[in-house]
Amino acid sequence: MAHVMNIGRILSIAILSFTIGCGVGVQAWAKQLTPPIQVLVTYHSLSGHTEQMAEAVVEGVKSVPGTTVMMKRVGDVTADDLFSCDALIVGSPVYWSNMSGEVKTFFDNWQFKFGVFPEFKMRNKVGAAFATGGQISGGKETTLLTILAAMLGNQMIVVSGGGAFGASATTEGDSPGIDKKELADAKALGQRVAEVAKLIHRAPSQ
Repeated sequence: MAHVMNIGRILSIAILSFTIGCGVGVQAWAKQLTPPIQVLVTYHSLSGHTEQMAEAVVEGVKSVPGTTVMMKRVGDVTADDLFSCDALIVGSPVYWSNMSGEVKTFFDNWQFKFGVFPEFKMRNKVGAAFATGGQISGGKETTLLTILAAMLGNQMIVVSGGGAFGASATTEGDSPGIDKKELADAKALGQRVAEVAKLIHRAPSQ
């Protein structure tokens, strides 16, 4: 009888180990099947300040598990880059209280080059913006809002982060350049966009 009971315990342990092993294997397999959230960070920069902010945004995206990020200048973005991303973050320097001509051309290309409209191919993708400007009150908010307006016009889901309308930096003054807080705001923006994109697309943590 004791021999039979020992065999039963051994079988129970084996079945339990097999079940747990299968469960872990299934979870790992499911993670492999679940594609990561893809975030595209694109920008225009002459002085290097907007590019520095873009790098901080990318760092924030990377801090969220289950995401991948691509960083490109606006002139290098392709239609495939746009359509394959789940979230888009656009950065621009302030030119006369507005986005730069290069960033405006990027948005114009959505219709005339990439064919985003009239099918609204960017619909339900997450969008956000960041900007750099030389003065404290030099048009950074209006630049952010014009970028977000272009996204809203294409039925994207816009979010803020690092500030009321997005992340921004003042590059002139007593301490020219971008300070640690502004870089932290840019990183926070990237992190929030990635988190919101995961909520919308229901991607599990990896």
